[in-house]
Amino acid sequence: MSFNIALSGVNAAQKDLDVTANNIANVNTIGFKESRAEFADVYSNSIFANSKTQVGNGVQTAAVAQQFHQGSRLTTNNALDMAINGNGFFVMSNDTASLDRTFSRAGAFRLNDQGFVVNSQGSYLQKFDVNEDGTPISLSLNASGPLQIPERAGVPKKTEGTNGEMNLPAKAEPLDPVGFDPAISETYSSSTSVTIYDSLGEPHTLTKYFVKDTAAENQWQMFAYVDGQDALGTELSDPNDLSSPMIARTLNITFDENGLIQAPKPTEITSNALDFNNGSDITQTLEIGFSSITQFASPFEVSRLSQDGATVGRLTKVDVGPDGNVVATYSNGTNEKLGIIALARFPNDQGLTQVGDTQWRQSLLSGEAVVGQPNTGTLGKIDASKLEQSNTNLTSELVDLITAQRNFQANSRALEVNSTLMQTVLQIR
Repeated sequence: MSFNIALSGVNAAQKDLDVTANNIANVNTIGFKESRAEFADVYSNSIFANSKTQVGNGVQTAAVAQQFHQGSRLTTNNALDMAINGNGFFVMSNDTASLDRTFSRAGAFRLNDQGFVVNSQGSYLQKFDVNEDGTPISLSLNASGPLQIPERAGVPKKTEGTNGEMNLPAKAEPLDPVGFDPAISETYSSSTSVTIYDSLGEPHTLTKYFVKDTAAENQWQMFAYVDGQDALGTELSDPNDLSSPMIARTLNITFDENGLIQAPKPTEITSNALDFNNGSDITQTLEIGFSSITQFASPFEVSRLSQDGATVGRLTKVDVGPDGNVVATYSNGTNEKLGIIALARFPNDQGLTQVGDTQWRQSLLSGEAVVGQPNTGTLGKIDASKLEQSNTNLTSELVDLITAQRNFQANSRALEVNSTLMQTVLQIR
C-alpha cells in the first residue's frame, strides 16, 4: 500500500513540474494564461472500517486550472495589435463562412492576402456589422463575421457641383473684364482653385478668377477655367440680338453698400460640357456656386471650398477605438466604418476547453458565451497598438519549480525505502 502511496506522490510531483515548466516555457507567449496544478488526497473507507486508524491512499491531480488574471500590456507600432483592458475574449473563426467559434486573448493581428484580419494561425477575427451612425446592427454570436479591410474605397464619382465661402476685397482696384487673361495676374484681382474629378476619377484643377468690374460700383465678374481651359465659353452680349458680338461667359456678382450680395443672388453658374480627352463622360458639367460670398474691406480670403466628386481611395490608416469601432481612412479623404470588434465573456472562464494556439472553446462548464461591444457592461475596452503579455510570474514559477523538485525527491525517497523493506522481506528465510 505504501508503495502505491509514494508512487502517487511521484506522479503528482511530476504533474506539478510539467505545469510549472509549461508556464515558464510560455512566459513570452502573447495572451497566454498560466496554469496551476491542484491536488486532492485519496481516501477510501467503508461503513465497517475503523476511520480512526484508516490511512489515506495517496494523492491525485484534481485539476489543472488556468488563471485568467490580466497580463501586462506591451506597446507596439502595429495598428492592428489589440489588447483587451478588462474582461472578455476576442471571437475567432477558422473559416470565413464557419459558425464554429474559438476565443482568445492574444491580439497580435495582421492582414492576409484577401484583406481579412487574422492571427498568426490564420484564424479570422470576428466583428459586428454597423449602421451608418456606427451603432451595431446585431450583437448575437452568429451575426458576427470576419473583419475585412478593403485596400480601396468606393468607385469614382464625377464632380457635379462646387461650393465655397469667401470674401472679395472691397478696396481692390477695378479692372476691365474685357482684358482678362488668366496667364497675366495683373488682369484679375484674385483667384482660387479646387480639385475636381471626372467620371474616371482623374483629378483636374478648377480655377476661379475674380475681376472687380469698372462698369459698375460693387460689381465683380468671375471667370472659370479647368486645367487652363475656359470652362464657361462665350455668349452673345445681347441674347435678343443675334448679330451682337460674342463675349466671355462669366458669373456676375453684385454687392450692396453693406458688402452683402444683392438679390436676386446670382451665386450659381453651369459650366459648358467638359471633354477631358481621356475617355471620361464628355457631357459632364459643373454647378459653380457659393454658399456665402461677401465684399468687405479686408483681404481676399477663402474660408471654405468643397466639391462633391471623389476618386478611388487607397488605404492610408486604420484606427481601432476603445469601443471596438474600426475605421479605415483612405487617400481620397473618405472614412469608412468597417465594423465593431466582437468580444465574448463567460460565466466561468476556467471551464473553457483549451485548444492550443492560446485559444479556447466553449464547454458545459464554462457556460454560454455572452457577446457584446467592447467598453460596454462588464466587457473591457480595446487598447489599440498594444498586446497583452503572458500573465506568468517568472519569479513565482521558479520558486514553484524548486518546491516541485523537492516533492519529487521526497516521494522518490519514500519509494526507495519501500523497495528496501520489500527486499528485506524477500530475504527472510
